[in-house]
Amino acid sequence: MTETLWLGLAVLLVGDLPGSAGSPPEAQISDGPLRVRLSLPDASAGFYRGTRFDWSGIIRSLEYAGHNYYAQWYDRSDPSVHDFIYEGADIVAGPCTAVTGPAEEFVARGKALGFDEARPGGTFVKIGVGVLRKPDDKNYDPYRLYPIQDGGKWTAIPKPDSIEFRQVLADEQTGYAYEYRKIVTVMGHPPRLVLDHTLRNTGKRVIQTSVYNHNFLCLDRQPPGPDYSLTVPFQLDTSKLPAKSLADVRGNHISFSRTLTGEERVYLDLRGFGVNAKDYDIRIENRRLGAGVRITADRPLSRLSLWAIRAPLSIEPFIDMKIEPGREFTWRIQYEYYTIPTSGQ
Repeated sequence: MTETLWLGLAVLLVGDLPGSAGSPPEAQISDGPLRVRLSLPDASAGFYRGTRFDWSGIIRSLEYAGHNYYAQWYDRSDPSVHDFIYEGADIVAGPCTAVTGPAEEFVARGKALGFDEARPGGTFVKIGVGVLRKPDDKNYDPYRLYPIQDGGKWTAIPKPDSIEFRQVLADEQTGYAYEYRKIVTVMGHPPRLVLDHTLRNTGKRVIQTSVYNHNFLCLDRQPPGPDYSLTVPFQLDTSKLPAKSLADVRGNHISFSRTLTGEERVYLDLRGFGVNAKDYDIRIENRRLGAGVRITADRPLSRLSLWAIRAPLSIEPFIDMKIEPGREFTWRIQYEYYTIPTSGQ
């Protein structure tokens, strides 16, 4: 295989996979007991074409030990929906929210690079998506589908146990430019998913932003409830948590008082972590299913949130970065999958 594989060729290759005809372009990687399906960036036929989350490394499913960790959490998508809605028994997601797996979003002070200074008709930059056009003078809305003026140049380099995504983008109007690389690798011993990132600033302006992983955990479609537990290596600060919640926070542990149903929702802004990367260490386990995942990174947390409804359980760790022109920033996130005794054993 050649050293660089353009996305168009990668799409042709995954088009030969069984069952892929007429479907969004995908790739599959595996190592031992881990099997992962990923969508490929494609502006016309890709699974995700919203303007919120990074288009690279979107995981449609991850199977380990008979469990699927990232089943699709919503029932269908509708372009007229803002964020998501409940419609009868269905959860319906809008185009910017209809994503799965460990999905990452870059946010610059809660917005996108250059949004505030852009005039209507001008441009701003969403890393991992492209150069977007600002249609009017309304405030930035991550759930709004903005026109993509330039999606940059995407490439994908697939291997049996990994796939490397690259996006090269430059916006002359704002002065922002970058080269972004994400390598998704599976390792069988112990079973791990590794996300390696490099963001190089090739523009004229400082890139100051945060990136977080939404982590749409939808383990065997089991809704968040008492069978789940979350632990971190630090004492959680409960002083600013809501007095009444469906989640219970004690020490370094979070649990649910009952299984979430209907339109019930849990959102917690979690505090208590320090300035070292060792606090970016989160364990989520389901005792009934006998399955768990440990999430770690080599950069410190800047913020940590928990969001859960009756479908996904999402822990959202943030990392801050400030990249001068000509410099680069790297970060690695690891997911270790494992089994535990079930509650009946």
